[in-house]
Amino acid sequence: MILEAYLLLAAALFSVGLFGALSQQSVVMVMMGLELMINGVIVAAAALWFFVSPERPDGQVLVLVAITAMAVEMAVGFAVTTAIFRTRDIDVVDSADDLGDRDR
Repeated sequence: MILEAYLLLAAALFSVGLFGALSQQSVVMVMMGLELMINGVIVAAAALWFFVSPERPDGQVLVLVAITAMAVEMAVGFAVTTAIFRTRDIDVVDSADDLGDRDR
């Protein structure tokens, strides 16, 4: 495959994620949109690193670390979302705005 195909895939993932994050009101759907956006960035970074210096594995290791950190971050985010839903029965972003900083 050529680099342009990977970058096109990354742009498509990022675009679908951006649309999902901006158009949805459910917390879970917004988080899924953010995850798609991060996956698009990771695909682009991995493709660029592979085509720029394929003989060095440090780029692929960095991508694996980023994917692991993203998976942990999303697991924590879904756990917080589940806890908020169980305690307050809220699953829409606008209804959970009182969780933010009240001093602003």
